[in-house]
Amino acid sequence: MKYQPPFTITPQILNLVAAISEAVGRLTALTEQAGALRLRRINRVRTIQGSLAIEGNTLSQAQITAILEGQRVIAPPREVQEVKNALAAYDFFGTWRPASESDLLEAHRILMSGLIDEAGMYRSGGVGVMAGLRVVHMAPPASRVPQLMGDLFTWLAATDVHPLIAASVFHYEFEFIHPFTDGNGRMGRLWQSLILAHWNPLFGDMPVESLVFDHQREYYQALQESSNQADSAPFITFMLQMILESLFSFTPQVTPQVTPQVGELLVAMRAEMSREALQAALGLKDRKSFRERYLGPALAEGLVEMTLPGKPSSRLQKYRLTGKGRQFLADQAKK
Repeated sequence: MKYQPPFTITPQILNLVAAISEAVGRLTALTEQAGALRLRRINRVRTIQGSLAIEGNTLSQAQITAILEGQRVIAPPREVQEVKNALAAYDFFGTWRPASESDLLEAHRILMSGLIDEAGMYRSGGVGVMAGLRVVHMAPPASRVPQLMGDLFTWLAATDVHPLIAASVFHYEFEFIHPFTDGNGRMGRLWQSLILAHWNPLFGDMPVESLVFDHQREYYQALQESSNQADSAPFITFMLQMILESLFSFTPQVTPQVTPQVGELLVAMRAEMSREALQAALGLKDRKSFRERYLGPALAEGLVEMTLPGKPSSRLQKYRLTGKGRQFLADQAKK
């Protein structure tokens, strides 16, 4: 029987895929603009800084930029090596194939060169994921890793599930297998970006990593919740939320008053929607956070309005885009 990773495609996941696809359609033209090369470089640095920071690297974006430009940086040698390896890896990013196991091993060799002895090789011993002194995940035995990774790549090559979902499923399964002695986190995130970039080149320079770094606790919580449920839906949902948010931080040309959260809300809005429907579309559970970070600012900026402005607490209350909100989305589509 062919291996099938366990995951459920929920309505929340489908809504996020739709919102991301719509946002990608508007932003793809940015890669062809005159300033796109500089924007790619800025986002590449943000991506590397975010991914390595999750693993404990302390170098700033300014220091990473200096290393990129060949300047000498005073910092722990291992951290400098991690940055140099990550920069080298991204030089080959466009040549790797998502469903190629040999390419993944080569990517790991470059990413971990000079940092571990088994760079580019699957681990030969057992590993566990620790939270302080507590083991939160004991990875499968090393003897099973080649078979498990082979099954995962076979599934990736054959699946017809949307790339946004497939990339997140691969990322979760990769972290569950934990195939390497070290570098599993940064490799899993790198390979998710690679899968997405083959769907749309825009994702080759999307700073999803920096947002994941800002939400580290939720990242690990989503991994743990998926393991507990034996279903990667929680992790898929989390990663799609990060991807959607990264689309709004991709360009500095977004109107300053429109935060990434408000931008997400505008993209998700369809005709007239209740608060509950909007929260579901955005995959948000915390009502207070939704009101303070999403709905409240959108109302204050006049981008969204109530259908019953005289009865703000009515159970029949719904929300819709204003002319200003529709114009904002139209302006973004032209950029």
